[in-house]
Amino acid sequence: MMIGEKMDSLFKKYELPALPYKLDALEPYISKEILDVHYNGHHKGYVNTTNTLVDRMEKIIKKEVPAGSYDLQGVIRNIVFNVNGHKLHTLYWKNMKPVSNDKTNTPGGKIADLIIKQYKSLDRFKELFIEAANSLPGGGWTTLNYDTENGNLHIMTYENHFMNQIAELPILLVLDEFEHAYYLQYKNKRADYINAWWLLINWDDAEQRLNKAINKA
Repeated sequence: MMIGEKMDSLFKKYELPALPYKLDALEPYISKEILDVHYNGHHKGYVNTTNTLVDRMEKIIKKEVPAGSYDLQGVIRNIVFNVNGHKLHTLYWKNMKPVSNDKTNTPGGKIADLIIKQYKSLDRFKELFIEAANSLPGGGWTTLNYDTENGNLHIMTYENHFMNQIAELPILLVLDEFEHAYYLQYKNKRADYINAWWLLINWDDAEQRLNKAINKA
């Protein structure tokens, strides 16, 4: 239980996880300024807003607010939006690593084998993933998901924080495409940011997520 959390709380609070690297660790591809605003501003904001909404839901459950004085669907929708924003950002941070001298940054292991089996080659997978990312309308996410039912890998795009998701598909790879992820550095050139992000992918993290999903299945 967090310090200051009431003993009779129905919900545990969400916490902002520590970044797995320093704020300047992803330069020159993602600047320290962007990472600071993105993590300490936007991600922290999702966590704080979620906790406010959870407190609101707790009051509704305990009948501490009058019936008819709240919009339950609005509270639920906003909880989903902010919790998913928090969880997707947490994956996004872990899914990247400080850049090395490897300008290709290709995967190995099981994830490479599955990609080649389903997408014919790593190059073709990269082409399709980037094409999907570039064609995403507005803000959202492009992901690689694993279907534990049949072992399929799906390239998916999430509009906003939650639209178009398929239930129970673990995320192996996630790219944040909201403007706050790149605009301070890349302006309106989202494609340049996407190409730069590719060099930061932590394929070891993606491999671990795949193995975890396979073991659960």
